[in-house]
Amino acid sequence: MEIPLLDLKAQYGQIKDEIANVMNSVVESQYFIMSEEVSSLENEISQYTEVPFAAGVASGTDALILSLKAAGIGEGDRVITTPFTFFATSEAVSLLGAIPVFVDIDPDTFNIDPEKIEEFMEKASLDVKNTVKAVLPVHLYGQCADMKRIMEIADKYELQIVEDCCQAIGAYQDGEQAGSFGISGCFSFFPSKNLGGFGDGGMIISNSSAFIDRIKKLRVHGSKEQYIHDEIGHNSRLDSLQAAILRVKLKRLNSWLDGRRSVAKRYDKAFSEKGIAIPKVFEGNIHTYHQYTIKVEDRNEMLKYLNDKGIGARVYYPVPLHLQPCYKSLGYSIGSMPVSERTSEKVISLPVYPELTDEKIEYVINTVIGFL
Repeated sequence: MEIPLLDLKAQYGQIKDEIANVMNSVVESQYFIMSEEVSSLENEISQYTEVPFAAGVASGTDALILSLKAAGIGEGDRVITTPFTFFATSEAVSLLGAIPVFVDIDPDTFNIDPEKIEEFMEKASLDVKNTVKAVLPVHLYGQCADMKRIMEIADKYELQIVEDCCQAIGAYQDGEQAGSFGISGCFSFFPSKNLGGFGDGGMIISNSSAFIDRIKKLRVHGSKEQYIHDEIGHNSRLDSLQAAILRVKLKRLNSWLDGRRSVAKRYDKAFSEKGIAIPKVFEGNIHTYHQYTIKVEDRNEMLKYLNDKGIGARVYYPVPLHLQPCYKSLGYSIGSMPVSERTSEKVISLPVYPELTDEKIEYVINTVIGFL
């Protein structure tokens, strides 16, 4: 049996006709950049997240870069973030001339450990402490980091919070959606995301109209008025075709997320009975299961076994960011982030999407248990 990690063709089959209609409408209009489709999607994302302001951009990475820039992050500033995530998180910091400061993760949720943030700030010299300007938490795999505690620490040290929600649209913590806690929330519409387009795309949400106004200027070369450039900006506009496609998908997102949670619930029950370390959901959180990730001792052997059996399991982030070659100059080494390093050696992600049939779910469960 062949079970891919994600079956976008199965999803597409449900919405094929509607997608064709909206794409044809955009083509007929010949308005491809910053059209009504984009502004409509911004309004709909704002309504969905219950955050009043939104701006579409070209990618999730650009969402991070522009948000950090609009938050005042620049040359020589430090931004605290996690080493266990996709490279774009720290890359956005570095591209602004700022310095990523990595602190370790919680071993159960895989998200940044707030107490490690506090520990770093307490131990930092005054010179270093004065350069720390922001915290960039990642809501990894679709679960919110401990935002209540992170916000307490950020308030204490007067730090900005930019949320990396690229894997977490629709995730909740204590009734509030991912992206609603900090100065901004950054989303990715990369095709494999729970809300994915037919190419790159991103969105920034904020409770501040002034902040979003700055984003909207930065995304068009720093220009608010055509040919008048107040600052050096970027070319980071969400195109109309992507916006139209995403609007079709957004209407179905909650149903798709429920489907993912249903699959995860079946995995949880079966695996926990066998003592497998299943994803731990932080109290007050509603997980979106962008990935369903378990921890096993013989991870590499299991990966090969599952792949040989036709199951598209995958390892995400086998090399933590603090050990990436490009960050050698920051002085981290093996042992600097022990939880992240151990986690990177043990995690494996399994297929989790609403189109999985009962037969396929049982096949994944039985194959995983069979290996162990």
